[in-house]
Amino acid sequence: MTTALRRRAIRADLLDFTADPGLEDVNGPGVRWRPDHWLLIDEQGRIAGAQPASEPLQGDWQVEDHTGRLVLPGFIDTHLHSGQIDVIGAHGTALLDWLETHTFPAERRMGDAAHAEAISSLFLDALLATGTTTAAVFPTVHVSSVDALFAQAEARGMRLIAGKVLMDRHAPEFLRDEAAASDADNRALIERWHGRGRLAYAVTPRFAVTSTPEQMRLAGRLVGEVPGLYMQTHVAENTDEVRWVAELFPEARSYLDVYARFGLLHDRSIFAHGIWLDEADRQALAAAGAQVAHCPSSNLFLGSGLFDWAAAEAGGVNVSFGCDVGGGTSLSMLRTMADGYKVQAMRGRRLTAFKCLYTATRGAARALRLEQEIGSLDVGATADLAIWDWASDPVSRRRQQVARDLHDRLFAWMTLGDDRNLVATWVAGRPVVTRSQP
Repeated sequence: MTTALRRRAIRADLLDFTADPGLEDVNGPGVRWRPDHWLLIDEQGRIAGAQPASEPLQGDWQVEDHTGRLVLPGFIDTHLHSGQIDVIGAHGTALLDWLETHTFPAERRMGDAAHAEAISSLFLDALLATGTTTAAVFPTVHVSSVDALFAQAEARGMRLIAGKVLMDRHAPEFLRDEAAASDADNRALIERWHGRGRLAYAVTPRFAVTSTPEQMRLAGRLVGEVPGLYMQTHVAENTDEVRWVAELFPEARSYLDVYARFGLLHDRSIFAHGIWLDEADRQALAAAGAQVAHCPSSNLFLGSGLFDWAAAEAGGVNVSFGCDVGGGTSLSMLRTMADGYKVQAMRGRRLTAFKCLYTATRGAARALRLEQEIGSLDVGATADLAIWDWASDPVSRRRQQVARDLHDRLFAWMTLGDDRNLVATWVAGRPVVTRSQP
């Protein structure tokens, strides 16, 4: 990506957020709606501004007219597994059986460098084809899987967070590493990739069950030593898992407390799921500035439970979205958000489209400490964005025609839309996915 960019102007309906709109308020604050505007992108691939389309453009711009379409910041997915593409949509079992039956055999194949490269390429292209431009990803225990994923992300100019998965117990021998060796691998990978372009490294213990105290201790030490490192893992996804962790770490107050005791709870920690947390856990997460990556599609598919978003919000916990493929059944953030609504409906809450879209854009960027770069259409932000049709079939077109207001339009789009609605995905000011125009 070394060729010069031209200044570009996109005409469309612009939507992003300046603040959290709240969980259930359809008139919530922070919704920045600019219908029929020019979005201006400079030669560095950053947002230069926006202006009404009725005002003439000043200067030389390469123009793209998407009048009547929707422009959003690119989606941010904070939890998924690149090595699990081969088991997406497999017949489900509960979490621990799922790992043994589906996940571990699929991840074993990522030890082959050619396979890892092919899967990583497929995985990232599939994300971009759903409007997702940033992701926090679990590769596998294999160094080759990490190298392949980072190299493919770099080639696409994507913002990516990833790291070698750590597992030195309670896993098949073909996926186990050894604590000291995994620490050495981590350090070499950090040297190679962390802070290179738009890439960042995450220390990645799979979950407390599969790491010995020694491996967890080394992981915590590494997080404390290297500035800017993320930490990603799973917590409190399934009741059987929670009971097992309590047996393995009887000295810890809770599952989350296991990570805290090893120095793995901090403001760049991403904890996937977090269904079975209590109030003390939520207070600890909020105090640390950590986040829960809510994975509604996976939680429904595996029968793990219903995340209490209202309690998390009341406790000041940062919440983002993860599709959690392959436990989740789609890489699409639209599908993830729609399932997020259903999970909260089962808890008696009515999640708004505004809250979903905020969470998948600026909210996630804020939780990742990347708000100045991604997640919005602010001046100076990197032009990671997606251009969408409001409807892709006769039924959804009719639904848009009779929508009462902006929220009604967005909610219908979110629940009825899919990848057919995507017109283009841009990364750092360049179109990387473009649908053939009808």
